[in-house]
Amino acid sequence: MPSTGPAEVCTLPASSRSAPRGGHSLRLDIQGLRAVAVGLVVLSHAGVSQVSGGYVGVDVFFVISGFLITSLLLRELTTTGRLSVRSFFARRALRLLPASSLVIAAALAGSWLFLSKVRLAEYAGDALASALYAVNFRLAAAGTDYLAQDSPPSPFQHFWSLAVEEQFYLVWPLLLLLCWRVARGRRGLVMVPLVVLCLGSFADSVLETNSSAPWAYFGFAGRGWELGVGALLALAAARLERLPAALVGPLSWLGLACVALAAVRYDDATPFPGYRALLPVLGAALVLAGGCAPAPHGAGWLLGRRPLVRLGGLSYGWYLWHWPLLVIVPAALGRADGIAEVPLSLALCAVALGLAWLTLRLVENPVRFHRAFRGRPRRALVLGAGLSAGATVLSLTAAAVPPTIEVGGPAPVLAQALAGAPDPQARLAELLESSGAGLPSNLVPALPQVKASRSAVYRDGCHVSYGSTKTPSCVYGDRASSRTVVLFGDSHAAQWFPALHRLAIARGWKLVSLTKASCKVADVTIISRHKPYTACDTWRSHAVARINTLHPALVVVSSSDAGDPARPADDPLQQWTAGFEETFRGLTASGAHLAVVLDTPWPKVDAVDCAARNSLHLGVCANHLPEAIHDGTRHTAVRSAAAATGASVIDPEPWVCATRTGTCPVVVGNVAVYRDDSHLSEAYVEALTPVLAPALNRLVGPA
Repeated sequence: MPSTGPAEVCTLPASSRSAPRGGHSLRLDIQGLRAVAVGLVVLSHAGVSQVSGGYVGVDVFFVISGFLITSLLLRELTTTGRLSVRSFFARRALRLLPASSLVIAAALAGSWLFLSKVRLAEYAGDALASALYAVNFRLAAAGTDYLAQDSPPSPFQHFWSLAVEEQFYLVWPLLLLLCWRVARGRRGLVMVPLVVLCLGSFADSVLETNSSAPWAYFGFAGRGWELGVGALLALAAARLERLPAALVGPLSWLGLACVALAAVRYDDATPFPGYRALLPVLGAALVLAGGCAPAPHGAGWLLGRRPLVRLGGLSYGWYLWHWPLLVIVPAALGRADGIAEVPLSLALCAVALGLAWLTLRLVENPVRFHRAFRGRPRRALVLGAGLSAGATVLSLTAAAVPPTIEVGGPAPVLAQALAGAPDPQARLAELLESSGAGLPSNLVPALPQVKASRSAVYRDGCHVSYGSTKTPSCVYGDRASSRTVVLFGDSHAAQWFPALHRLAIARGWKLVSLTKASCKVADVTIISRHKPYTACDTWRSHAVARINTLHPALVVVSSSDAGDPARPADDPLQQWTAGFEETFRGLTASGAHLAVVLDTPWPKVDAVDCAARNSLHLGVCANHLPEAIHDGTRHTAVRSAAAATGASVIDPEPWVCATRTGTCPVVVGNVAVYRDDSHLSEAYVEALTPVLAPALNRLVGPA
């Protein structure tokens, strides 16, 4: 993230420097490298496929930041023998907070006006975390929340890199001062603990990328080594200045080539950061090292060109402004998917560059160089605290006063209507046919709370994550019962838990939940996160073996129709049928009855977001049969496999879509049907308990 000040380090020849305030040399090549880094990030975010790995620009910024800030700290230690932590943070506050606070306020206003009304509290939380430099932790946690992974991007998401930087600098000045005093100013000894920390951070990045990618990407522990590499370069600057020109010239070009190679070869399918981050990080390090002893024909010749230097000076503001515009403006223009085409995205990035220039001229420089703060770090810290407090108040206010969602009159209470009906299925069919055009005033839960609802399998950590192969003991209902019912599958099986839990309590069943993120019931290896989902295959075999040891009376099986085979067959129907048969035979080996619940019809888009945008015109959001069936081939395969193995099939289609019209509404009675773009809501499933009960009662038998 381009958050550091001028590149004032190293003594350079005239061809590679200018003389800014204070008489220190300004590394023009670093300004140019900033321009390259921010350009890669912006083009990547704009959807330019030729630089699909442009996100590595952030890694370049981390190295630059570690190098520049450490160089400034070392200059103070060398000349004064001490380090003013207060002055350090005062400089950071003046450099960062005026622009970032302005962008947070603008993005918050744009979110309130144009983005999803049901996500405003989420975005306000992101804004608050951004103001407090903690949004990376929030994003990492959201990335491991299965039900939140497909959420649209936050307009504050890009603040994660600023958060990582500031977390590093919260400890680095004090650690550097301690090491400096212990080593008595010998830089070689100062480097030792930093090398150890970098190696530990890099190891964490590699391990986390394989096991928990969101934490590897957003977390400080796995990114700190990148800033540490820049700090190590600064500690070695005196030796780097003595490198021969014949060596540093080619090395600097090699470094620039490494950055470019990562940008064009990496993409969204690349597991990142991990060891793959070495390419852009070491590339940036080579460019910086070469610039300490620049050769006439090194990369500094290109990076020091005036257009790149000027662009590098605008890199911080450009980075801050481009992402909110890319997220908010398409929604403001009425694009339901919130995605802009590449030409519009590039135009918005050009607007963001103009805003960056205005912010630099009217906000950043006037505040940063104002005489009121010169030599007065306390005033700068007070200003910084005030700006952070202001952003905090705005965020809390936005969360407390969300935009209004218009509603119509009250609707029948779904749970009561079905529980009290002589024929719950017939009553549900009536309600599906007569679903209203607007959100009812008695919607329960309220629309902004639909996504936040979590059943016990999620709250208790029973829905197994992608990387895990464990089958945790998750038992509900009557734990001492002789009648065991098992829920088995992926999240589209877990969505039925609220109804099964109610039945287990009412009927005295022991309910065991065994579900895993995106893990299909069929014995077919699928692609997940751009690679074969072998963890699913292992978990599935473990789960089937465990189910057989439980000797259940009934196994309720379901999984989503999404997911592509890692090794597609010429006949997909036969491949899926064989995969389902394999699993069904394994589950019935113990004599348990098997109830296979077909995947539910899907909405057109995220149903909750659509309902918030069209609260009085819900028909716009409704899907229709047969389009609502995600994969008809998979449905046929399930039925064929069930017939071959003696399993019972439960088709929830008439519970979600009107039989006569084929319409699949997003609200039935006073309950939202869906929580997102595929899962049923907790409240709707719980209300369906009387409809599901007859089929399961018949299979479980008397207690």
